Amino acid sequence: MDRKEFIKACGFACVSGGTLSLLLQGCTSGKILTAQIDGDSINVPVSEFEIMKDNVMSYRKYIVVQNQKLQYPIYVSRTSKNEYTALYMKCTHQGAELTAYGDKMVCSAHGSEFDNRGNATNPPASQPLKSFPVTLDDKNLKISLKTS
Repeated sequence: MDRKEFIKACGFACVSGGTLSLLLQGCTSGKILTAQIDGDSINVPVSEFEIMKDNVMSYRKYIVVQNQKLQYPIYVSRTSKNEYTALYMKCTHQGAELTAYGDKMVCSAHGSEFDNRGNATNPPASQPLKSFPVTLDDKNLKISLKTS
């Protein structure tokens, strides 16, 4: 392969990789939501988990709730039809912010991983994440900011 072909191939690979990355981000099962704090809780409409496509209802696995008053976001996972968990996205190892990837959260600082119930599944973190009580009515999740 000569130099011109090599540069062309590398350029094509870079463009393809960037495009693929954007397409895969559109396939994620999560959503970022900015919500208001009302007293000592945050209300999240259950409809934020719903995805209607071609008249077929499906559900997001999780949403990430943020608010300027919170130092870290809250990961809200739909674990069953009527069960949700709310977890503070602060790594219990050294306090870095976690990144959500489907049913798990990962610390980019040292590689700790947590499941959607807050359990540490990969060291160096060994302690579970801080969780918040969640109550459900017909249309809303109420996340109490009082830790459990």
